[in-house]
Amino acid sequence: MEFTARQIAEVLNGKVEGDPDITISKLAKIEEGLPGTMTFLANPAYTPFIYTTKASIIVVNNDFVPTQLLSGTLIRVADAYIAFAKLLEIFQEMQADNKGISPLAYIAKSAIVGQDVYIGEFVSVGENAVIGNKARLYPNSVVGNNSSIGENTILYAGVRIYHDCVVGNGCTLHAGVVIGADGFGFVPQSESEYKKVIQAGNVVIHDHVEIGANTTIDRATLGSTVISKGVKIDNLVMIAHNVEIGENTVIVAQTGISGSTRIGKNCMIAGQVGIIGHLNIGDNVKIGAQSGIERDIKDGEIFLGSPGQEIHKTRRLYVYWRNFDELIKRITQIEHLLKK
Repeated sequence: MEFTARQIAEVLNGKVEGDPDITISKLAKIEEGLPGTMTFLANPAYTPFIYTTKASIIVVNNDFVPTQLLSGTLIRVADAYIAFAKLLEIFQEMQADNKGISPLAYIAKSAIVGQDVYIGEFVSVGENAVIGNKARLYPNSVVGNNSSIGENTILYAGVRIYHDCVVGNGCTLHAGVVIGADGFGFVPQSESEYKKVIQAGNVVIHDHVEIGANTTIDRATLGSTVISKGVKIDNLVMIAHNVEIGENTVIVAQTGISGSTRIGKNCMIAGQVGIIGHLNIGDNVKIGAQSGIERDIKDGEIFLGSPGQEIHKTRRLYVYWRNFDELIKRITQIEHLLKK
């Protein structure tokens, strides 16, 4: 589809500077812009590209002042980055506006399927499952018995929702996500044998959660593993049984959270963090990449390192570590003098 600068400006509440009837059909990075594409300038570091880009339309901040001749049409907005993000969302919705149920999908007779849904090839929807209005289930995804998928939720290809789990409205689960596999519960019986503890709970995911590709969230032993509203989880994250994650927390790739840990609201957990079980992590906590967390963290604290410690202490220890060789040499010299 093609859009004019005038149409785009109306959507963004912006002002056209140039040809209002010029059309675009694609989005592009500013350094790779071609005729028929639209791009944006938000980071000053990319300003030189605005004079060389061949993009037909460029979204800029209201305060942008060109110092050279521009070839493209400008759309001035209050915040170019936010405006372009809105356009990306609109383009994605248009491209993903699939509807209808493939004859190659399996839907149990007792399942309830809402209106305007998309259910692709080889999707399996189990007994008593509920699929909300405008949900989109891409090929090879599975919704187990008694599970429910909310309105406007997307399950990309190969997502597995086990039985009795709940996914809220407006969620996005990327390819390969597994929700509700058994928690890792085993009781030692001898030096070489373990007895499996039945995992009888489920997973509850609230509204507007996004989960990255190949992330796994285990079902609770009893009760629920809970992912609260607005949580954003990156690719390859492991969340164990009975974990609870508060609203709007962000968790970056390859993080592992052990069983029964509770994480508060508005936290930021960087990549490859490891958190042991049965901890309480407060609200507004930040944890640096590759940190190992083995104790509770209070509201608002920032932790780094392995074992993870409060940021100021970690920085002091890092300074000592950088000078460790020199300190050893000095101690060796002092010992040598004392022996003399």
